[in-house]
Amino acid sequence: MKLATRADFSTIAGWIAPTARVLDLGCGDGSLFAYLRESRGVTGYGIEIDDAGVLASIGNGVNVIQSDLESGLAGFDDKSFDSVILSQTLQAMRHTEEIVLEMLRVGREAIVTFPNFGHWSHRLQVLRGRMPVSKSLPYQWYDTPNIHLCTVADFDAFCAAHTFRVLERVVLHETRKVTVLPNLLGSLAIYRFQRG
Repeated sequence: MKLATRADFSTIAGWIAPTARVLDLGCGDGSLFAYLRESRGVTGYGIEIDDAGVLASIGNGVNVIQSDLESGLAGFDDKSFDSVILSQTLQAMRHTEEIVLEMLRVGREAIVTFPNFGHWSHRLQVLRGRMPVSKSLPYQWYDTPNIHLCTVADFDAFCAAHTFRVLERVVLHETRKVTVLPNLLGSLAIYRFQRG
């Protein structure tokens, strides 16, 4: 089966140990978990609230649990996963801090990806008096699921304030790594971190 992949999939896969136990939060159609299963031999679960996402995940052969992440991860024991992933879902969470803390409770490490609101094109649209719409933020202000948009600098400060140890950080624009001025030139941030 050939799976559709996003730009962040290969970076995430490179950070996952072979045969790791993984929990993919907000797994959507299960394509990331299926990619990790094929490329790294991972086991574990996806969690998704949307009916269509759950059905698509099942279609992709993913063990999926239908649940609302806002209610936490109480059904999982401490450190029961090697990696807990929240890929392009952070900005849609109402209780951002709580879900990140829960990720680090049930996992040895966390991987988070999010669209970088600090990208120059977003800043320019705000300067023009409009809410940004882009490939990484494709919704209009009135129909967006995004609640808490953040920048690379914001997430760096969040990790520092919580004394999380950032193991790796990659910022991309489309498929290219951005190493110079990542908060300005990067459209997607990918973090791997653990408790300090």
